[in-house]
Amino acid sequence: MPLSLRPLGSTGLLVSPITFGGGPFGGFYGAFDESQGIRAIHHAIERGINLFDTSPYYGGGRSEEIIGKALTGGWREKIILATKAGRIAKDVFDFSFDAMVRSCETSLRLLKTDHVDILQAHDIEFQANLDWLFDETWRALDHLRTQGKCRFIGMTGFPLGVLERAITSCRLDVVISYCHATLNDSTMLAKLLPVAKANGTGIINASPLSMGLLTQAGPPDWHPAPAEVKVAVQRAAEHCAKKGADLARLAQQYTAHLPGLSTTLVGMSSIAQVDANIEAVSSAPEPQLLSEVLEILKPISGIGWPSGTWTA
Repeated sequence: MPLSLRPLGSTGLLVSPITFGGGPFGGFYGAFDESQGIRAIHHAIERGINLFDTSPYYGGGRSEEIIGKALTGGWREKIILATKAGRIAKDVFDFSFDAMVRSCETSLRLLKTDHVDILQAHDIEFQANLDWLFDETWRALDHLRTQGKCRFIGMTGFPLGVLERAITSCRLDVVISYCHATLNDSTMLAKLLPVAKANGTGIINASPLSMGLLTQAGPPDWHPAPAEVKVAVQRAAEHCAKKGADLARLAQQYTAHLPGLSTTLVGMSSIAQVDANIEAVSSAPEPQLLSEVLEILKPISGIGWPSGTWTA
């Protein structure tokens, strides 16, 4: 069964319910095979995934380079391509007008295209002066759109409050929100979705597994969630295992069936991952298991963690 397409805000774009995330091509989740990754991109397109997201931050341009290779030979015309600018490394950011323009030009070269469909300022909560960013950085994005380097513009971040301010302060086509439409935190639905709808801004939801938190293996050592959240999630994973189920699959199914979401971004680097993600969003979660897991996670529901300079 082909993936159904959904409108992304007021952009006029129709997107697949899954967005192919290029983060793994930056080496964030360990080693991967480049040729296998390119085959995964082609397979995803053939199976109906049409939105692909990357960033210069992912491997210092490595992710963009691999996706650029994969999209030669007519593949580029079949997809909606998104990248970002402003975040250079883990603790290095430059949201200035000139830096945003330079970053976009480099991205276009690596992606082997004359334009991207969506360009976003990456993780804006790390800029202390948001008023400056909503002027300087937005003007850079708007300039690049006017120049035809991108079709739509947006901003990304973790704190919902910073995205709400961005939407109401700038004319944004799209935002990326992550880890806020998950089994343990669905606050995006009440806090951000109404603001986005009122302003015609599309939301690309990301990380249904909450950056590896919602897995049987448990979160990576660097995961910023508080200890109480990790303990509760471990209990949920153990409960799923006793039922012969997988927490990650349940988490993907849950997010895929939340009301009002256009698409959910998931990092992928292999054909097996593409097929597993499509299978998960194409089937509904088992009601009894879902109810039991949500009850286990209820005490920590909506508990997040600090990110950047945002404190509200």
